[in-house]
Amino acid sequence: MADPSSYRPRPGEIPDTPGVYRFRDEHCRVIYVGKAKSLRQRLANYFQDLTNLHPRTRTMVTTAASVEWTVVSTEVEALQLEYSWIKEFDPRFNVKYRDDKSYPYLAVTMNEEFPRVQVMRGHKRKGVRYFGPYGHAWAIRDTVDLLLRVFPVRTCSAGVFKNATRTGRPCLLGYIGKCSAPCVARVSEEEHRELADEFCDFMAGRTGTYIRRLEKQMAEAAEDMEYERAARLRDDIEALKKAMEKSAVVLADATDADLIAVAEDELEAAVQIFHVRGGRVRGQRGWVTDKVEDVTTGALVEHALQQLYGEEKGDAVPKEVLVPALPEPVEPVQEWLAGRRGSNVSLRIPQRGDKKALMETVERNAQQALVLHKTKRASDLTTRSRALEEIAEALDLVSAPLRIECYDISHLQGDDVVASMVVFEDGLQRKSEYRRFQIKGFEGQDDVRSMHEVINRRFRRYLAEKEKTGEWADGEDALTEEDGRPKKFAYPPQLVVVDGGRPQVAAAKKALDELGIDDVAVCGLAKRLEEVWLPHEEDPVVLPRTSEGLYLLQRVRDEAHRFAITYQRTKRAKRFRSSPLDDVPGLGDSRKQALLKHFGSLKKLRSATIDQICEVPGIGRKTAETIAVALAQAAPAAPAVNTATGEIMEEEPGTMGSSGEPVTTGAPDERRGQET
Repeated sequence: MADPSSYRPRPGEIPDTPGVYRFRDEHCRVIYVGKAKSLRQRLANYFQDLTNLHPRTRTMVTTAASVEWTVVSTEVEALQLEYSWIKEFDPRFNVKYRDDKSYPYLAVTMNEEFPRVQVMRGHKRKGVRYFGPYGHAWAIRDTVDLLLRVFPVRTCSAGVFKNATRTGRPCLLGYIGKCSAPCVARVSEEEHRELADEFCDFMAGRTGTYIRRLEKQMAEAAEDMEYERAARLRDDIEALKKAMEKSAVVLADATDADLIAVAEDELEAAVQIFHVRGGRVRGQRGWVTDKVEDVTTGALVEHALQQLYGEEKGDAVPKEVLVPALPEPVEPVQEWLAGRRGSNVSLRIPQRGDKKALMETVERNAQQALVLHKTKRASDLTTRSRALEEIAEALDLVSAPLRIECYDISHLQGDDVVASMVVFEDGLQRKSEYRRFQIKGFEGQDDVRSMHEVINRRFRRYLAEKEKTGEWADGEDALTEEDGRPKKFAYPPQLVVVDGGRPQVAAAKKALDELGIDDVAVCGLAKRLEEVWLPHEEDPVVLPRTSEGLYLLQRVRDEAHRFAITYQRTKRAKRFRSSPLDDVPGLGDSRKQALLKHFGSLKKLRSATIDQICEVPGIGRKTAETIAVALAQAAPAAPAVNTATGEIMEEEPGTMGSSGEPVTTGAPDERRGQET
């Protein structure tokens, strides 16, 4: 626990101007980001008698080891910079709203040649129009199913669309009239895009125009005695009205507004948002947050606005935002919202009428969400705390292991040997800290030796970073990159768990001893009997089967195993897809595909003459000679065998896909975890 006076800036150092400040811990990880109209006045509030601080603020300032700030010109700039830093550093003590689910949207992909209506989750994409969010995906599908009678827009995937184009036969929706079938040219690209535009207009709230137009067409058809067409139009009108009934009118004058309500207690707060478009509730979402310090309702509203509109632009920010309390000061927030929208935004508290009544409904939803969350949260917190305490007691640790790292080795009969490192903090996964390793020190299968290598490499990196910028330096740069993010392996665990028994634990402990690290506990979890092994112990620690501590260790071990085997399979698949053509310099995927498509297989390509290779478009004589030399030097692969029939296949393995298209190599998915 740090003494805030040890890193308190000297009097006069802090400027009396707007700015954004960051608190860092002893490992230089950013743990809190805040903004202030006056940095001097705001930061002075943190460096006072600890007994006068809110308990969570007190925890933050005693966890921190330094504070820094950046001066900006205006409060609006401070608001923007604060939002950017919170998104970048994910500080543990900041107000963070947690969605209890990933809310689905109704999306129309206007950026495609033939726009598609579909359910989408996650980050919004450029060129796609979104409606919602909805509480459930089935609500979107019900709405779309009703509207496709009137607006038969494409809903199929790219694969289905291409297959229909190739065969000249539309899918079932095309036959029953719920798709205009642009795949078989029943409508032109322009006509289909017009249908998509009308669908979007209807979803945006401009419903009266289409209802009146259909009613007029129905009357004309009846007058002309086209009764079948009139009946079809009547059914279309009923479908539209039924879709409209799913979101009843709550505000007059086709109002576009977002209503935000907050329910809170001393520790937590729940936020509920109703999205009203065209006077109708088009979406709803809710968040819950821990109150890290003694924040006001206005401050919670400000953070909610940042969360809602930080990535939005244009019409996604409504003209009117109704809130239970205004941020203080309100002018910078309004200016920031207006900048996101491109025009004025009204941020106010509803006082009377329909908007006040609807706000009361949103507040009731927020209150119910807080009660439900606290019921679940109490169980979760209690369970995780008990699990960590049981582990600490069973392993005789000084304190609960708040950061646990688990390692696992994976291979296939000694080939493609890899290892994984997964991290759990406070009993929860920390996927951004996951790492992957390739075993480089030797060839073949030896799990114990592999475990020693991985632990040695991981903690050698830790010691190197620590020596360079850690405890042996002044602590200014500490264990972070120049941009403030933690360096790889810079943050040490309290407990290392290895997947295995006594030999693996001994190897991990030996690696730590060789590096002189004696403040990290080690244990192993053997899968056969779920025994916990400790270094230098003859007998394992046996935790009760109902133990929450054992359950947490099992989760950590299973996650490490999953991460390792996924990586190993990816490497194996890449190796199987490799080809002698990969070693030809300057030969890209397009020309490799052209070669394989022209000859059909590597076997036929290998037997081809240089003149025959030159017949492939894009292949010159010099390249053809290089290809011929590379194929001649490469040893022919063993023939592929059909394991079901025992038949020897004519084609060489890994050269053609199941669809007849050539298979090309691809890099493994490295979106999560980093390879070392």
